[in-house]
Amino acid sequence: MARATILDWTEASVQLKFNAHREVKYQVYRDENRHFLEVRDVSDKPIHTLQLPDGMKLDQSSYEVLLRYVLLDVVAA
Repeated sequence: MARATILDWTEASVQLKFNAHREVKYQVYRDENRHFLEVRDVSDKPIHTLQLPDGMKLDQSSYEVLLRYVLLDVVAA
């Protein structure tokens, strides 16, 4: 099975701590039997790719909540 897009590139303004925010875009895709959330900045520079746990299928607003936590973790690192 080839790579398949679940949620195409979507732009989001993610609220971080202390009135800071970050403009990003993200997509959700399946590669073989694994699901991924890929995050890039608006200039298309990769930020992070997160492998989602098996069976995790969310709606778009849930992906954006997950996106915020991923960005907070990446910014803190």
